[in-house]
Amino acid sequence: MLPFLLMLAPLPYVEGPGAAKPLPKEPLPTLSLSLPGLVRANYLSNGHLEAAHLVLEVPKDKASPPSLLRLAQEALSLALAARPGLGEVDLSLYPSPYPGPAGFPLFTASVPRERVRDFLALKAPSGYDRLWLNPGLVPRRPPEPVLEDRPRLEGPEAYRAKEKAEQVRASRLGFRGGVLYHGNPGAPYAALTFDDAPHPLFTPLLLDTLRRLDLKATFFVIGRNAEAYPYFVRDLVAQGHELGNHTYHHVRLPGLPEEAIREEILACSEVLLRLTGQSPRYFRPPGGRYDRTVLAVARELGLTTVFWTDDPGDYAGLPPQVLEARLAAHLRPGGIVLLHDNVRATLEVLPAFARLAQGRGLALGPVSGLLLARR
Repeated sequence: MLPFLLMLAPLPYVEGPGAAKPLPKEPLPTLSLSLPGLVRANYLSNGHLEAAHLVLEVPKDKASPPSLLRLAQEALSLALAARPGLGEVDLSLYPSPYPGPAGFPLFTASVPRERVRDFLALKAPSGYDRLWLNPGLVPRRPPEPVLEDRPRLEGPEAYRAKEKAEQVRASRLGFRGGVLYHGNPGAPYAALTFDDAPHPLFTPLLLDTLRRLDLKATFFVIGRNAEAYPYFVRDLVAQGHELGNHTYHHVRLPGLPEEAIREEILACSEVLLRLTGQSPRYFRPPGGRYDRTVLAVARELGLTTVFWTDDPGDYAGLPPQVLEARLAAHLRPGGIVLLHDNVRATLEVLPAFARLAQGRGLALGPVSGLLLARR
């Protein structure tokens, strides 16, 4: 047994329902732009690539596709003039008044440095593969800030006790009945997973970081995010990453009618199939909240429900050194690391975390590698 295993905390077994923590907002550097309707203009660097994300609200009388394109082109030009070193500019245009994260954008685009001329030369919002026009989609449910800390079973107390007992019995193998808790503790491999993908600004920086580290991961994708930013989903697959299902709207599933649960999971899988030609194999319920019905529906849809062994709480705005220490404390052979694709500190600590894993003799990779290591 490797010496560091003796210091690891126990595997996180399923708990009863718990209160979600508030989601703090990390302050990001901003661009100062004179642009009507500008909601925010943030930029960030991973040390190699600098990206920006501009969010604008658009009055109804200026929301025609040609007008949206012209506004996006103007915004891009201003961003590049204000910050010439930008390697990527992402644009999200919403109806006015800005609906916040509960709404769908009208128009989105991703413009890497090498595609700036292509984008600025457009006369109509077509013929550019990193542009999305909303075909009339509206959210059917508001997203919920259900945060993953520990897998939490909801339902009668008697069922929770039975579930925990079954999980303890299954923990030697880490897998039972379509549920994956962890991989083979004797294999030098841990899964690297990111929840809530994709996000403008962050996803391009994270993909660039993973490429430089030569790492592959599993991204649990929110269906409505995939709809609005389809080019990022295609980027994930093109760069060899694995996609998992994280529901369509990112809502707490326990307590919903069975058909609503099925709709949330199935709608996400259908979006990913349409965008990539591949159906996801893995599912993670938002917040790790589940009950018997959630597991049964996922299993019926051919999905393996994936939990985790290492959640450092990167969403909580931790200083990078604290995040790195928490990751190190639970990293283990057969482990499943849970991170998020839209956290600044996560970008900062990934290189050090990759070196740590390598120093411990552990390979990091997608969830599918855990199942291969069980054989």
